[in-house]
Order: sequence, then structure tokens, then C-alpha cells
Amino acid sequence: MKLTFLGTSSGTPTRHRNVSGLAVQTVLGADWFLVDCGEGTQHRLLQTPLSLHDMAAVCITHVHGDHCYGLPGLLASAGMGKRTKPLKLIAPLPVWQWFQATRELTDLHLPYEVEHVDVDAQPLVYEAPGLRIERHALRHRVPSHAYRVQVQTHRTRLKVEALKATGLPPGPLWRALQTGEDVRFNGDVLRSADFADMQTDTAVAVLGGDNAEPALLRDACEGAQLLVHEATYTQEVLDKVGPGPMHSSARLLAEFAQSAAVPNLILTHFSARHQNEEGLAALMAETQARYGGHAFLANDLDVYELDSTGQVTVTRA
Repeated sequence: MKLTFLGTSSGTPTRHRNVSGLAVQTVLGADWFLVDCGEGTQHRLLQTPLSLHDMAAVCITHVHGDHCYGLPGLLASAGMGKRTKPLKLIAPLPVWQWFQATRELTDLHLPYEVEHVDVDAQPLVYEAPGLRIERHALRHRVPSHAYRVQVQTHRTRLKVEALKATGLPPGPLWRALQTGEDVRFNGDVLRSADFADMQTDTAVAVLGGDNAEPALLRDACEGAQLLVHEATYTQEVLDKVGPGPMHSSARLLAEFAQSAAVPNLILTHFSARHQNEEGLAALMAETQARYGGHAFLANDLDVYELDSTGQVTVTRA
């Protein structure tokens, strides 16, 4: 799985950070998925290799504008770029109603179908061979959701030592066994089932929207190798701000990730007051004091890759 951060600021954009947007790619094909689409997301996408023709679905976590105001413009640009492939819009019903009203009132005609998937209708919101996306409810001032993305791939591994014991040299017959064919060698039939094992690799990432209670994601994080979650404030600032905004601190998030044994954690959605060297250092220090896994602070246009072993690597913008 590959994650490209298109916006990592909370509420409003700043000089170096746009509001929320996250592109998700998998090894299953060219299709990719957009999680949230704050204003300006399409400008960030122009700085990546991603094509709007390959965008399979847009997943909106909640109705607040810093997570969805970029949606009509993005979909309009896709239409002007001659996109014809249908698109799924996975979102709360109010987002769909707002988008429909915007289409009507701005004379927006799209040359492709947009199918609404109501996140409240069922937990499984997207399914394709090897891919499942499920939504999980969060706690915010409006209904908010996280998306659990699971990617499964299958590969056949040869029992190399057993093959060497037969005397069969590496080559086309090895490849035939790996693809399920039985082969003849020295008068015997070597059965593929005896010399090849099917292995399933699973990668799971949980991508959260705005949320004041990280522990709500405990079930979603079962078996996950990566959690991406907002850390709008440090705990000190959150205590001063009070419960009204209903966001998480780095401390709350770190304590949950530690208790859930999630091995990798990416913090995002930072308040403008933390978007300097001192503020980001405070967020990381608060995280590392309570979390023993691999922690990262996302920047716009950072690219994170999660492999089948659960390892995360990052390419900085």
C-alpha cells in the first residue's frame, strides 16, 4: 500500500500545509482511492503522478468543509479531462446532498456516473478482488468515520530444498511447478502440490477522520500494521482549548496506539499553532513518551509505503 499525503493541516490551509486529503494506492492495479478532499486537493494532486482517470472512489470521513470543500472542483476537473469511468463517492448522506445541490446550482454536467455509497448503510463500503474497505464510527461534533483498508495478495513459493533434493535443476520446470503444473523428471511425476505453497500476504491500514476518542478504533486496528490519525494538538493545548472542538491530542493517540499494539503510527491534521519546528517537536516528544512503535509526523506530499511484512518506509517531499 502506498499513501500520499495531500493535506496535513487542520481547519484551514497554511503556507506549507493544505487541508485534509490522502491518496491510497495498492499493488492490485492502477486504481487508487482518495480519502477526504479539502479545498485545494486537486492542486496538490497536480504535484503527484496520480491520474484522475484512475481514481476509483472518494471516501469522505465527515461533512466539515476542510475535508470535503474540494470535491466539486476535483470531480469537475476529472470531467473536463474526459474521464468516463464511473466513480464511487463513499460519504455521509449530507455530503451527497450538498454535492447534488452544487451540481444543480452551478450547472455541473459530468460525463461519468457518480454513485453514492452511504457510509451509514453498512460497514463494508467497497470491495474488489483482494481489497476491502470498511468504515468505523468515530466521535466528533458531526458524524465522522475511519476507513479500514485491507489488501490481500497471493503468491506461490517453491520448496527450494525439496526441489534440489530431486536433482531437478532450476529453470522452466521450476516455473511450471510454481504455476500449478505437474512435471516429469527422470521417469517420475513431480506434483506441484508437493513442491509449492500458496502464501497470502495481508496489509491493513486504518485511516481516521476527526476523532476525540481514539479507543473507538480498537476493533478496526485488530491486525492492522498502520494507523493514520489526527493529532490536532498536544495534550497541554487540548486541555486549554477544552472539549468543544472534539479532536485528539498526540498523547491520547499515542496511548491508544500503544495499548492496541499497532506497530506504525502516522500523525496528521495539525493545528496551525503546532506547524513550526518547536510545535512539531512537542508533538513527536509527546508521542514517543507513550508509544514504542514507529511514529511519523506527516508532511504534505510525503509518500509512505506499507509492505507485506508490516514495514513502513517514507519518501519526504
